[in-house]
Amino acid sequence: MKVVSFFIYFLLLLSFSVCSQPKLKDGDILFQSSTSSQSKAVEIATNSPYSHCGIMFYENGQAYVYEAVQPVGKRKLEDWIASGVGGKYEVKRLKDASKLTPENIKVMKQFTASQFGKNYDGYFNWSDKEMYCSELVWKVYNEKLGIKLAKPLPLRDFNIDAIEVRKIMQQRYGKDFPYDELMVSPSQLFESDLLVSPE
Repeated sequence: MKVVSFFIYFLLLLSFSVCSQPKLKDGDILFQSSTSSQSKAVEIATNSPYSHCGIMFYENGQAYVYEAVQPVGKRKLEDWIASGVGGKYEVKRLKDASKLTPENIKVMKQFTASQFGKNYDGYFNWSDKEMYCSELVWKVYNEKLGIKLAKPLPLRDFNIDAIEVRKIMQQRYGKDFPYDELMVSPSQLFESDLLVSPE
């Protein structure tokens, strides 16, 4: 009897969890706290609970998150969610839905897919040679819709004095910190005035 009761409780909990999330649409931007070694440093440097993001597209009814990891690629939505801390994530959507026409979604998807196979950019450079997560999302919207979701900022403008952040920076850059390198963070995208949380 206890087993049956637990099973019913589990199903109700699962049902509530699924129903509490908004219906996802092509072009949605998903945010999570990743389990990578740099995640905590990114969250501290950007004063945000989010260290990773990706952009969602459907393929034959299956939802995928296109993302810049190593290498840039895509994962099924459920696998992407499971990879984050506690399976938690947040969704943001372009406020001006008229921009997300089927044709625009098509070219956004094609552009993002054209980045597949590139190496993850652990140095957070602004070039197109390699990509990091929020750079990929930003460039999709900028290149294909002409929408700048946030203003890229130089490294010096982030919270880079914390011990955890300095440790990662020293591992990546040695003593030559690229203070003037432009970057865009998941937190900047999440806080963009051009995005809203879907209901």
